[in-house]
Amino acid sequence: MSFWNRRTAEAEQQGDGLPSRALLWLILSFSLLLLPQLDRLPPWLIAACIALAGWRWLAQQGRVRLPGRWLRTSIMLLLVAVYLVRVQGSFTVDTAASFFVLAVGLKWLETRTPRDFYVLFYILVYLAAVNFLFHQEIHWALINIGSIALLLVGLQVLNAPELPGGLKAGWSRLGVMLLKVLPVVVLLFVFFPRMAPLWSVPLVSGQARTGISDTMRPGDISNLAQSSERAFRVTFGGSMPEYRDRYWRGLILDNLDDGTWRQSRYEPRRRPGRVSVDGGVGQLAPLEYDVLMEPTDQRWAFALQGSVAVSDNVIKESDDLFRFRRPADSPVRYRLARENAERPSEESLTPGEARRFLQLPSTGNPRARALANELRQSSNDIGVIRTLLTRFREQPYYYTLRPPQMPEDGIDSLLFDEKRGFCAHYAGATAFVLRSAGIPARVVVGYQGGESGVGNEYLIVRQYDAHAWVEAWVEGQGWVRIDPTAAIAPNRIESGLREAVAEEGSFLENDWTSAQRYGDVAVIQWASLQLDRINYQWQRWVVGYQGQSQMDLMSRLPGGFGMRELGYLTAGIVGAGLLVAGLISALQLRHGGQRDGYQRVLEAWHQLCGRVGVPVRNGETPAVLASRLAVAEPALADSARLFARMVNSHYYSDQSARGATDDLQRLRRLLATMKRQLRRTDKKTTRNAPAQASLRKTL
Repeated sequence: MSFWNRRTAEAEQQGDGLPSRALLWLILSFSLLLLPQLDRLPPWLIAACIALAGWRWLAQQGRVRLPGRWLRTSIMLLLVAVYLVRVQGSFTVDTAASFFVLAVGLKWLETRTPRDFYVLFYILVYLAAVNFLFHQEIHWALINIGSIALLLVGLQVLNAPELPGGLKAGWSRLGVMLLKVLPVVVLLFVFFPRMAPLWSVPLVSGQARTGISDTMRPGDISNLAQSSERAFRVTFGGSMPEYRDRYWRGLILDNLDDGTWRQSRYEPRRRPGRVSVDGGVGQLAPLEYDVLMEPTDQRWAFALQGSVAVSDNVIKESDDLFRFRRPADSPVRYRLARENAERPSEESLTPGEARRFLQLPSTGNPRARALANELRQSSNDIGVIRTLLTRFREQPYYYTLRPPQMPEDGIDSLLFDEKRGFCAHYAGATAFVLRSAGIPARVVVGYQGGESGVGNEYLIVRQYDAHAWVEAWVEGQGWVRIDPTAAIAPNRIESGLREAVAEEGSFLENDWTSAQRYGDVAVIQWASLQLDRINYQWQRWVVGYQGQSQMDLMSRLPGGFGMRELGYLTAGIVGAGLLVAGLISALQLRHGGQRDGYQRVLEAWHQLCGRVGVPVRNGETPAVLASRLAVAEPALADSARLFARMVNSHYYSDQSARGATDDLQRLRRLLATMKRQLRRTDKKTTRNAPAQASLRKTL
């Protein structure tokens, strides 16, 4: 006999076959999938998605009606028009993903039948994959996995809305399924060949990234100082450098125009090339260090001075700078090494380089120019630099995150009037004075400092560690680092920004949610560092597990696995997995493992009926079968009818999980009773057989 089902009363009232509980799981999953995109979706789109999903839910409850075809079309055209007006022809990955979210929102108004449920189910699974384009941290991965679990539970509710204990059983089935497939997933993750694509398109995004830019105005870096977002993490093969030596060079600004420092050499555009985000592999040598950098959408990499490239995804360019072969549009890992010996300095600058590093506007800041002339008349290059730093150290200059507004001649105002500024102010002013004194100088922008992670395993460099300093050309020494901030606020270079601005209380004053703001609360700091450690290891060994990382791991296994061996091994894992799954399924089918308790009891009843000459007919109800059994075996009549009523009650009435379990036990007892009654009937028939035979002979 087939498995009996019925549709829920709620779905019958709706007339569309879509149970409310299944729709609720779908909406909850959609809500979770929106969370990773809240930081980049426009507010109007978020509001539209909430309104559309809410409309569908209210319609399910019978409070409103779903829109007809013409109204749905009008809503779609209106929202698409708003989208086109907002993007203004800027089509990027961000805008494409936003349009996809809009399409999902509009789909709610068409979700009426189980078929629509399946369509939206697969669309939401794809939305979970889209989320990984923007967020790859472990907590976002868990949110995506959780949303998929909600979808699967909703799918089970859709297909069996009134099964006793359906929700609990659904989660149990998901857990069992996860345990079954997890070993295969882990093996395939480790051994499936990770081949980099031959060609890739950069993840061009219209979303602004937090970080340094290729221009510097006086207040730019002070704005970064109010952000605690990660810039990059560093793992050292040997000991970490001292805090004061952690100068992470990024780019050089050597052209001053209208108060803004820029690069005089623009980096050429490069065609999209192969993706290479796993540059750091193998054990670190004592002088090597790995950098895991957050996306910047720029080509520059950050490095300590005097480093050389170890991984091939970064290249060293002029001015001791490092660049990627393509913009860093996703987290990227690269490896460098610090040189042990001092490198010989260049003999001299070429005339073109000298002009480049002496460039100044023709007018402006007359008092700073006069100061430079005064210093030049009494000292050589080294003397000018020392005297200027002494001036910063001895006069009442202040390091602050609340600098005053500078007038047109901002450098004059900083040096002679206000004497309050941030690193960008003092670096720009120092380079201006040195150039005015005839000393080639350039502004270097990057980061300085970094806090230790859990157990000093790695270094965390954040946006508030952004820093600007100066390099001056000294004959015989080459480029020499000059940091006016070290003279004005040495605790900024020795201990970090928090200590430097502790008196004015401006550290992360506008970021109440940052754990770094509460550095004096040990519990918060401990929890923050532990979470960062988990994310760091996740990004290094899971997200960053690419071709080079895989081959490095395989090289440590016996036999020296190559790409061909990995292919064979992967095929073997897949084949073995399919074979094991097939054997288990065959055994379950043979022993009834895939049938629930009720089905097994019903099949045992059917076998009992067949033994007494009452075969089961197609489409026959339990009550009809019990009536035929009662005619054939009157002793079983009461038990058979009660058995049939309990079967009907189980499949055609609402029951709790506990009630269903009790009914199953009663059915088993009734079946055992019928078997005993049938045995007693057989024995009585056997005892009476000789007397009946003698009677027939007499007759």
